[in-house]
Amino acid sequence: MDLSQLKGEYDAIFSLGDLCLASIQLKKHNLRPYSGVLDWMASVELSKVNELLENRFLDFLEYDNLRVIGYADTFICVSDDGYNLVSNHDFDGEKNTLTYLGGYAEVMEKYERRIQRFLSEMNNAKRILFVRTEGTLEDAAVLQDVLSRLVKHDFSVLLINHTYVQGIVEKSWPLEKVCSIEFPNKDKWEGNHNLWREVLSGIRLRT
Repeated sequence: MDLSQLKGEYDAIFSLGDLCLASIQLKKHNLRPYSGVLDWMASVELSKVNELLENRFLDFLEYDNLRVIGYADTFICVSDDGYNLVSNHDFDGEKNTLTYLGGYAEVMEKYERRIQRFLSEMNNAKRILFVRTEGTLEDAAVLQDVLSRLVKHDFSVLLINHTYVQGIVEKSWPLEKVCSIEFPNKDKWEGNHNLWREVLSGIRLRT
């Protein structure tokens, strides 16, 4: 799938990680009207995201799988070792400590709402775009397969890998639903704003 095929209107757009970068850029371009499940988490392994989606979020942030890592500014950094996810922005230091996650129920209520909204869009949206940073061809192929069973209607995936390139490089991956491109990895948080703008131009949320 090439970049030109991504253009047009979508009923829903979701970030699939791997960090907050995709969700930040989607919000910057008015393509993220609400938070998705993975917007503010570290989900370094796309294979684990595939597993999470395949399982319809079963055991997501299951208490017995959680491990407190330490402080992240005013928040408690917590790992979901079952899916290799890391939360830096959910467990605030007022309700949670390094030894007691007092705000766990509140966090789970928030994520349950996000999960139900996500799954509802999978069933009802006519066209969905998923945006992911970092992932191999092999994992992208599995993602396409998982989404083909999860999404009732049409979908596309924009996968951006940060490598030693100059500008935007389109990859000719043999995947019908995945558009794979590369961005420069130098200063990827602040140095590629114009590239994101170029890639996301012509992509709109249906209102």
